[in-house]
Amino acid sequence: MKTRIYISLIVFCALFSYAAAQSPVVAPAQKKPVMLTGGTIHTGTGEVIENGLVAFTGGKITWIGKVSDSKIDKSGYEVIDVTGKHVYPGLIFPNTSLGLTEIGSGVDVANDTRESGDLNPNVRAIAAYNTDSHVIPVIRSNGILLAQIVPQGSLLPGTSSVVQLDAWNWKDAAYRTDNGLMLGWPRKSALTGRGGAASFAQMPASGTNTYDKNVEQLEKIFTDAVAYSSIEKPVDTNLRLEAMKGLFDGSKTLFINSSEAKGIIAAVSFAKRYGVKKIVLTGANETAWGVKDFLRENGIPVLLANPLSLPMYEYSDIKLPFKLAAMFMKEGILVGLTYSSQAYGNLPFAAGQTVAYGLTKEEALQSVTLNTAKILGIDDVTGSLEIGKDANIVVSTGDILDMMTNNIEIAFITGRNISLDNKHKQLYRRFQAKYDNMK
Repeated sequence: MKTRIYISLIVFCALFSYAAAQSPVVAPAQKKPVMLTGGTIHTGTGEVIENGLVAFTGGKITWIGKVSDSKIDKSGYEVIDVTGKHVYPGLIFPNTSLGLTEIGSGVDVANDTRESGDLNPNVRAIAAYNTDSHVIPVIRSNGILLAQIVPQGSLLPGTSSVVQLDAWNWKDAAYRTDNGLMLGWPRKSALTGRGGAASFAQMPASGTNTYDKNVEQLEKIFTDAVAYSSIEKPVDTNLRLEAMKGLFDGSKTLFINSSEAKGIIAAVSFAKRYGVKKIVLTGANETAWGVKDFLRENGIPVLLANPLSLPMYEYSDIKLPFKLAAMFMKEGILVGLTYSSQAYGNLPFAAGQTVAYGLTKEEALQSVTLNTAKILGIDDVTGSLEIGKDANIVVSTGDILDMMTNNIEIAFITGRNISLDNKHKQLYRRFQAKYDNMK
């Protein structure tokens, strides 16, 4: 019996050691000032600094500019020569189930993205976020350092949070918690066309009666939430209504998803009628383009759905998904990009695809950095390389938006030099060694 126990312990320890080896160790806090010198700095604001220098201390950027303009005493700094390389702000991935879904549909134990019921504004995606996901280190290697994780479901599936992608647990990962409430506007008819974006809230096709009932549910809970928010200290705390209070004072953003043009107009008008301060349209595609004037007039930013997808209809311009980012920007609408497939690491390449269809490289970079930071309400601390902001920085030997040359060599999250090892690289080394030994 004792022998079996010992054997079991040995096997468990071996498995634990193997599992631990698969996940890179979380980087410690920045202890020494760092200086990146000689590289081409893309600030994320549209500015490009050749032969630039960026310095950061305690996780914050303290100086940025040309090497020739710097008078910083380098003693005491860890100086990293990045001559010939490109320095970028860390990319931001919005509207994703990263860390909530590990394998994908069909494997229930690998999914923790939704709760039962239609009205769950109090459900917090952050509490289910898995920092040990093997997917996270993989996408970090492509320059993605922050993500907005969202719950899935219908009507009001819950609140989203922004996380940084190098942490021991969800509390460490939290970058901006519960700053978004998700709204899936009900639709009357079935989705048509061959394309379309996956979203956090896909309502089943329904007739007018069901649609009206869903809208009635939303009207009731928003009416109650407005009344509840006006009470300074409620006698009885209502968790659902408590979660919605931030919509009416501007501390939370309402992220709306609708697959119909009329639904977009109805949802935005609904939110404004109840005094919602900040509104964003997610999963935006050519349907949203059809109501661009309405979006511009109401100041509604958009998170574009997968730019690498097919167009929605057979009669659509085959290149329309590639063009939409530039089209919306030219209309004066703030645009961020997301990627609706689970191939999360393709986000920078989706942005790169827009360069051939109307955007400059720096505008494309902004669509996955500063623009997204503005949409998520975190542009005060990240999204660009500016003095006073968090040192969320990546260094690539090539163009970060080009899949042929993207090669992230160094990455910092709040000044912490994070590991860029991942399961893909580990498997490559493993089998490379196998075949090297056969020579």
